[in-house]
Amino acid sequence: MKKLVVVVSVMALLMCGAAMVANAQGPEAGPHGGWGGPGPGGHGMGMALHELNLTDAQRAQVKAIMKANHATMKAVMQQQEQNRAALLAATANGAYDAAKIQALANQQAQLHAAMIVNHEAIQHQIYTQVLSSEQQAKAEQLRTQEITRINEHLQKMASGVEPPAPPEQ
Repeated sequence: MKKLVVVVSVMALLMCGAAMVANAQGPEAGPHGGWGGPGPGGHGMGMALHELNLTDAQRAQVKAIMKANHATMKAVMQQQEQNRAALLAATANGAYDAAKIQALANQQAQLHAAMIVNHEAIQHQIYTQVLSSEQQAKAEQLRTQEITRINEHLQKMASGVEPPAPPEQ
């Protein structure tokens, strides 16, 4: 279960990074509106930039911030993939070495933490260097809405009331 959480978290971070780059290129960059768009998982990184009506100059600033942080993010993502490959190799043919798997899981957790720190640093740069005070206020409103949504979901989970699973396609 923990492995699944790590994999899902890593995928979410990767999608957020790609969506941020797409949004920085403008609204026509993708079918879901970029970072935090209305597509699947449309909550992005907590700040839905498409809802903040960025100017072309601001989009260029976001793109520059993303480009400046690309090498760091790429290095961590590569390390995560190498770790995942090592985990798959360690469990090939039904093998199970709890100590080895634990060590790889700990490494993956450290890499995941590094990705979160990088992600939040980028978000901080965008928030403080790009957004106007009005856009920051709107971002905080969106953050509050996201917190409310999460808390409602947690309450549903605690009470055993889960929404039905989406139909498979």
